[in-house]
Amino acid sequence: MRKLVLCSGKVYYDLLAERTAQGIEDVAIGRLEQISPFPHDHLQSEAKKYPNAEIVWCQEEPKNAGAWFYVRQRIVTAMRAVRAVAPTYAGRKPAAATATGHAKTSAKEQAKLVAEALA
Repeated sequence: MRKLVLCSGKVYYDLLAERTAQGIEDVAIGRLEQISPFPHDHLQSEAKKYPNAEIVWCQEEPKNAGAWFYVRQRIVTAMRAVRAVAPTYAGRKPAAATATGHAKTSAKEQAKLVAEALA
């Protein structure tokens, strides 16, 4: 696998559907439904399965409103037992509001973040 996309929540289903629709076979998706306490053991076992994979955190919330700033350093710490990683972010830009308020804009942003995570 070239990439391991980590996520939490509904975005998992969007990632899974798009990966299937595009026939992408070299991207794994890992769900972290409980991030506190952080699942270090689970993440280490995922890292061992995909030793050369780029690590990406994907979230549908704006960058400043979701879990990214919480999980970023914890991913680094958990992975340290397996290998050094520098996780990257795939998601919406920082925003003052949690949603755009426009369905078309929201759908476009969602499609973009899913595509970015799987690219």
